[in-house]
Amino acid sequence: MHDTTLITNALNIDRRSSAWQRTVDITTTGARTGRARRIEIWFHHVHGRWYLSSTPARRAWYANLLANPRFVFHLKHGVHADLRATAVPITDPVEKRPVFESIVDDFNQPHNPAVVRQPQLVDDWMAGSPLMEIIFTDITTPEENHA
Repeated sequence: MHDTTLITNALNIDRRSSAWQRTVDITTTGARTGRARRIEIWFHHVHGRWYLSSTPARRAWYANLLANPRFVFHLKHGVHADLRATAVPITDPVEKRPVFESIVDDFNQPHNPAVVRQPQLVDDWMAGSPLMEIIFTDITTPEENHA
């Protein structure tokens, strides 16, 4: 059983959150191999929902989640927990844009808490960044996950 208060606090990152706080591991199932693949990645908390994305590029983790949407989300900073989750691809530009606007706005802060190259551009993210919503399947958070 997980301590939901600690987990909720770790998941509810915001504009002040450092790169360290945004960093998690995910374990996906390989699209071609069927083998477990664990990688380090940042997650994003936007408008009460959680997302995986990355700077513009093709990503193996995205292909893995398209083929096998169930994965494990590993919190590792401040609290250690392995959370079962399902990834939902977000492909509609109307739905993607406000999420990317929030992510890019967050990354372009003058004090740069995420320590990313600036400036980040929304149009670049729209053109080449994958986006997956994370639906946690074994915890309940105050924002109440929606399936």
